[in-house]
Amino acid sequence: MRPTDCKFLKSHEWCRIENGIATIGISDHAVSHLSDLVFLDLPAKGASVTVGESFGEIESVKAVSSLYAPVSGEVVDVNSKLPDNLEWLAQEPFGKAWMIKVRVTTKSPDLIDTAAYDAHCKAEG
Repeated sequence: MRPTDCKFLKSHEWCRIENGIATIGISDHAVSHLSDLVFLDLPAKGASVTVGESFGEIESVKAVSSLYAPVSGEVVDVNSKLPDNLEWLAQEPFGKAWMIKVRVTTKSPDLIDTAAYDAHCKAEG
């Protein structure tokens, strides 16, 4: 079951905003479709991310996928342990598998709530 305190992009990134800081990751749906993850590239602390633009890449044995920012702002923290523990994405995509934390300046107008995201995933198959 997906957490109800997250907002989602239809490209399967999620964010949870608390006190102006967005914790960002990818959803269980994305992880299940990617399968067999082999590489993750994340931005450095202090980098800027922009709504709708790529902030990194995740690679599976099938494909390389861009990760899109649901918010704009400065990266204030990076989950540096995640690239060496990609199994966390399957185990706890909304917990210890967070990717970056961003001090939010702008939110994407395309963020949807959990119910709308669930419906999107069902429609996508």
